[in-house]
Amino acid sequence: MDWSSLGGIGLALIGILFGQAIEGGHVGSLLQPAAFMIVICGTFGAVLLQTDAKSFITGVLMVRHVFATPIDDRKALAKRINVWSTFARKEGIFMLETYLKKETEPFVRKGLQLMIDGTPPDKIREICAIDMHFYEIQQRNAAKVWSAAGGYAPTIGILGAVLGLIHVMENLTDPSRLGGGIAVAFVATIYGVGLANLIFLPIANKLKAQIQHEMMRREMLLNAWVSIAHGDHPRIVEERLLAYLR
Repeated sequence: MDWSSLGGIGLALIGILFGQAIEGGHVGSLLQPAAFMIVICGTFGAVLLQTDAKSFITGVLMVRHVFATPIDDRKALAKRINVWSTFARKEGIFMLETYLKKETEPFVRKGLQLMIDGTPPDKIREICAIDMHFYEIQQRNAAKVWSAAGGYAPTIGILGAVLGLIHVMENLTDPSRLGGGIAVAFVATIYGVGLANLIFLPIANKLKAQIQHEMMRREMLLNAWVSIAHGDHPRIVEERLLAYLR
């Protein structure tokens, strides 16, 4: 569990709720199901309209990575690469089949297989670069679900406020119903702005950072494969890897 994500959300909510209490307001007045439904359904409806179904589902599922403990396996990966490099130098690059069988990640298996097949270094770079390019596009399109939600939510909140005020105007003759309409009007705006700036946009930015980290990891692998395929000395391969580990 990534405690920084949970702590960030918790701190934001505590600040809002305590601020409301300090001002003498009731926390319960911020709980308006109607306003919440307007903002959530309106926001994700707009996002779904602009996004294809696959990217939308992928983006929603990616949110679990925000709350999962981030894993940086570059050091362990660098050690494996050094083993591949040394073994290829001593036994020949075609003997890496033994290590290929131990790998489960598709991208790693692809790079190793290309080396084992005797693919020229420039072709390895070309093939893997294409794979990386489309992977990045797919992941960034999915992450845009949350940045788009952050853009739409405040406007949907204003829409909810207008709907609340319409409800108020329709019941001017019934003072007992005015309070509920006004509450929905203002709370909808709070939900829209709050969700956008405290939830949706931070999630989008964190996902983008994770995608960038994964692309750097794949770039490290690609450069190592090309170097091994060129027949570079393991020491040279190791020195190139150090740049990514800093």
